[in-house]
Amino acid sequence: MSTPPAGTTKKRLFSRNDYLAPLPIPTGENPADVLNTIWRKNDVFLDIGNYSIGSAVMMLWSMAILFAFMGYLFRHDQDDMHIFAIMVTFIIGIPTLLLIQGLFREVPLPVRFNRQRREVCVPQADGEYWIVPWESVTAAATQHSSVSQGGRATMGMLFIGFENPDPHAKEDNKHYSLGFGCGGGTTAMALWECMRSYMEIGPEAVEDQTARFDRSKGIWATYLEDLIKAAKLRGWFVTVLWEGFCGIFIFNTLLIDVLERWKLNPPPDLTYPAIIEWSKPLPPEQWAKRSPELEAAIAQREAELLAQTQHTEQT
Repeated sequence: MSTPPAGTTKKRLFSRNDYLAPLPIPTGENPADVLNTIWRKNDVFLDIGNYSIGSAVMMLWSMAILFAFMGYLFRHDQDDMHIFAIMVTFIIGIPTLLLIQGLFREVPLPVRFNRQRREVCVPQADGEYWIVPWESVTAAATQHSSVSQGGRATMGMLFIGFENPDPHAKEDNKHYSLGFGCGGGTTAMALWECMRSYMEIGPEAVEDQTARFDRSKGIWATYLEDLIKAAKLRGWFVTVLWEGFCGIFIFNTLLIDVLERWKLNPPPDLTYPAIIEWSKPLPPEQWAKRSPELEAAIAQREAELLAQTQHTEQT
């Protein structure tokens, strides 16, 4: 499946597509795991999961709070209240049912990026898996806007694609992709940089929140501990306002913690015997190297980013 070269941007009136790979060259953004997709990280591999229960709860809960406030405003108007109730049923009720249904399903296995072998293990729903060369992975950030009476609304995603290495695979089994609803644009680039920087720079280049999968304390004790850590960084006023009020009442972080402990403590692992062996560390002299094409592309991209930075500083 052909895609435009990495670094290409296609803009239209209400959309924008940024093509990030192949080849995986720097985006210029700092890596940021905005959706808590990193499930495991060590010197050999990085596990990326596409089961973002926290994002779903955060979105639905904040919408519920908004609609509850709107319902309070419409409480004396029976006609508007009936229309409003129907609207809320569709906008919040259906996604909530889908969320509840998802809670009783098995968590999908993560995609594993092996930096020493420069390969990616992509598990499939039928119990099989693909081993895909890292430099063949495709990535694109998409962003779409719509304009209504309420103003301009922008949505976007990061898509990461993998090609089945089996040349005899059936047409419906040749491609596999992951989609992350992170907003597109620079946010999607920052999320992609978590995987790219890990593979091309190393584990130290990427911060993670994997400690949340090993909760030895209770929910309230963990929450208070997080408040104290945040206060040391940002002060108590901002911490109480953001992590305290918004965290509990607007985003319901306590419910997110409960559900993550249930479904992702610990996250599912790849238990295929061959992949367990594939995930073991190699001696440094056996590590796979970048292709000459990628070396040249990265050098060119780094020079472009340096020139952009210098031009910005001068202006």
